Amino acid sequence: MNTLFDKIWDKHVVQIVDDGPTQLYIDRLYCHEVTSPQAFDGMRARGLKCFRPEQIICMPDHNTPTHDQDKPIEDPVSKKQVDALEQNARDFGLTHFGMMHPSNGIIHVVGPEKGLSLPGMTIVCGDSHTSTHGAMGAVAFGIGTSEVEMVMASQCILQQKPKSMRITINGQLGKGVTAKDVALYLMAQLTTSGATGYFVEYAGDVVTAMSMEGRLTLCNLSIEMGARGGFIAPDETTFNYIKGKEYAPKGADWDKALAYWKTLKSGDDAVFDKELSYDAADIEPRITYGTNPGMGIGITENIPLTSHLSPLSIGFEKALQYMGFKAGEKLLGKKIDYVFLGACTNGRIEDFRVFASIVKGRKKADNVVAWLVPGSWAVRKQIEDEGLDKVLEAAGFEIRQPGCSACLAMNDDKVPAGKYAVSTSNRNFEGRQGPGARTILASPLVAAAAAVTGVITDPRDLL
Repeated sequence: MNTLFDKIWDKHVVQIVDDGPTQLYIDRLYCHEVTSPQAFDGMRARGLKCFRPEQIICMPDHNTPTHDQDKPIEDPVSKKQVDALEQNARDFGLTHFGMMHPSNGIIHVVGPEKGLSLPGMTIVCGDSHTSTHGAMGAVAFGIGTSEVEMVMASQCILQQKPKSMRITINGQLGKGVTAKDVALYLMAQLTTSGATGYFVEYAGDVVTAMSMEGRLTLCNLSIEMGARGGFIAPDETTFNYIKGKEYAPKGADWDKALAYWKTLKSGDDAVFDKELSYDAADIEPRITYGTNPGMGIGITENIPLTSHLSPLSIGFEKALQYMGFKAGEKLLGKKIDYVFLGACTNGRIEDFRVFASIVKGRKKADNVVAWLVPGSWAVRKQIEDEGLDKVLEAAGFEIRQPGCSACLAMNDDKVPAGKYAVSTSNRNFEGRQGPGARTILASPLVAAAAAVTGVITDPRDLL
């Protein structure tokens, strides 16, 4: 096969069970407050300690409020989960970056920015968007709570080996087209189940030209095509990003690691179970119109008519009814109510830079409530260091404290029923951002354009 996925996977195989799963060694386990409590309880019930505690990093993110983090959490359920993680980390001797800790943030933002996620690793977390870390050249995927316990106890997991897929995107992206648009385009092409059973390697001119932030966004959304995960072969962009990070190898260890990382690529003779190719010229800024991330269109296109959709698009009418849209209509000029910049999809420094590039010299629309939430305290510090906070404040925006925020309705940042939110997050399911909330997924550029105009706007008109 000789694919990069095979190389990393095979290097981590402990044993293969006859007619069963593979016992796979895991290099890094990330734990947040939502999916770990039962795993810790299971460990206690069996009288077990964590096998390799130094390989486990704990961090609250889903339930953390994005304001007044120095005060007790008001929501009792959120407080209980966040407190439980801190206690569990203490009891089991694990690294814990709690609220207000300078290393806190969304776990999928912090891992790469701290140098905790590295090329060639196997990385898991009880969260589907663990695929984000694949941008580092790692095999990273989400797992269930019982599997979290399995990794805590043994640093291994039982997994069936997925099939391999390579998606190649060649050419050059046009003005105003971002990694988020590429991901939304791929989801529309493949549907939300088109990559089920596969681990996806992204390749081609477009991917090579992407920044690390862009690659993290692309890999983050792999799960939304049904993939087990997605990753990108490490290159100079990766190595330059990692060098000097807090947990990255140093000195002679760096030289040794770098030599190994440079071998991490699919061979010229690599055979994938499936290969797909796309042209960058076909991708424009995109938005979603429905209730799954695959229900998307180019921003200048019309919502498709039912007859144009594949049989996989079940619930088309129901989705449009929920969203208050009609088949065949354009969304340009539609009034919106909320804008959310953030999440493990688009909460990095580059996302705030491009958002600021649109709003600079303009003012937030009066009809828009905007939540701008950095993915970590490190991102927030960088926003301030670069003076982006001043640009955003002058335009009428406020920078909040880090957390998952309005990506999902597990904290205070909920979009009210019936309201439209242009969101840079990853999911637009019914009620995802609050009961009855209507989510339109978009890039930071599209979100910024909507924030200053109050309607869905092609960002190319403002660039």
